[in-house]
Amino acid sequence: MGEVIPAPWGGHLATSYRLCHKVLRSRDWRVPDSAWRAAQSDAARWHRPASRQMGATMPMLNPPHHTQVRRPLGNVFDRTALDDMRHSIERNTERLLDTFTEKLRDGGADFCALVGDELPVVTIGEWLGLPSADFPLLRTLTHDQVHTQELFPSPSQLDISDAATARLREYFTDLIRERRKSPGDDPVSEWLRMWDGFEADRDAADEAVYALALFMVLAALETTSHLLTSMVWLLLAHPRQLEWLRRNPEHIPGAIDETLRYDAPIHMISRIAPEDTELAGVPVREGEMVQLMVGAAHHDPAQYTAPEVFDIRRKAPYLSFGGGIHYCLGNALARMEATCVLTSLLRRLPDRGLRVAGPPVWAPRVAFRRLSELPVVRA
Repeated sequence: MGEVIPAPWGGHLATSYRLCHKVLRSRDWRVPDSAWRAAQSDAARWHRPASRQMGATMPMLNPPHHTQVRRPLGNVFDRTALDDMRHSIERNTERLLDTFTEKLRDGGADFCALVGDELPVVTIGEWLGLPSADFPLLRTLTHDQVHTQELFPSPSQLDISDAATARLREYFTDLIRERRKSPGDDPVSEWLRMWDGFEADRDAADEAVYALALFMVLAALETTSHLLTSMVWLLLAHPRQLEWLRRNPEHIPGAIDETLRYDAPIHMISRIAPEDTELAGVPVREGEMVQLMVGAAHHDPAQYTAPEVFDIRRKAPYLSFGGGIHYCLGNALARMEATCVLTSLLRRLPDRGLRVAGPPVWAPRVAFRRLSELPVVRA
C-alpha cells in the first residue's frame, strides 16, 4: 500500500523502516504533548484524565521542556547503576524460576504469570525502594492504565485507565510525602533533592518527581514483561535455534535483539508534524499525527532479508527502543533482565526442554503488545 498511508480516522500511517527511522531520529517531529492534546476536538479521547497525565510524562514532552526534565537525570541506568542492580535481578530471577520449575513438576506452568509479569515489577519496585506487598497492585494498575495509550480505546477502557491513573497518583503522592519526611538513598529521594536544587516551588518539584516515578513504573512493566514472555515463546516455537543457543550461550544478546525486532513490545509510535511537510511525497499538515508502525517496519523486506523468519543469528538494527531524544532510558535494564532469564533457563534445562502446552493468549491491543498467558510443560 506504500510507505505512507492515509488513516481513515485522520492522520497517516508510516510503514517502512526507512521512514520510521528517519522520523524517530528527527529533532523536528514532535510528540503529542499536553498542548497538542488540549487542542484536539475529540474531548472524549484526548481530554480524559489519563490522557492528560500521559501528556505530562517525559516521553510526551517536547523541547525545551523535555530538555529541562531529561538533562538533570543523566544516564539513570548507566554501567555503575546496572552493576549495582545485577545481583538483585539475578537473585530474583532464580527465585521466580524456582517457583516456575516447581510448578512444572506438577504439570504445566504459565511462564507469563510466574516470571514474565513478575520480574519487571520486582526489579523496578526494589530499585525505587517500594514495599514488596505493593507490587501486585502496581502491576494491575499498569495493565489498566495502558488503555489510554492505545489506538482506539473504548469508553469503558478509558474509564478503567482514568481510575488506574487516579490510584497511581494517590500512591506516588503518598510516596513522595513519605520520602520528604524520611529521605534515603533511593531514586525518589534523589530526584526530590535534585528538583529542590533548581525549583523554588515545592509543589512544582513534587509534581515533577511524581511524573518521573509514574513514568518509570509505566515504562518498565508492560514492555519488559512482553519482551521476556515473547522471547521464551519464540524460542520454544523454534526448537532448533533454542538448541543451538544452548550450545552457544554467548549469542544470547542476539536472541534478545531478534525478539525485539520480530515482535516489538510497542508496535506503534505517535509523532506530530511540526509544520506542513511531506513524507515519501505525501503531504502532511502541521499538527497532524503520523503513526509510525514499528511492527510493520521491522518486517520491511527493503530493510531485512526474509523478515518473516525468526533468526537469532540475524544481525540487524531495530526500532523497539525508539530513537532520537526519546530513546528508551531503560533499554539496558530491559536487556539485562532478559539476559538473566534466558541464561538461567538454559542452565536449568540443559537436557530436557520445554514446550508450549496451548495457544498463547494475547491482549486485544494494537500499540502495546501483551502476551498475557504462555502455558508450558516439560518436553
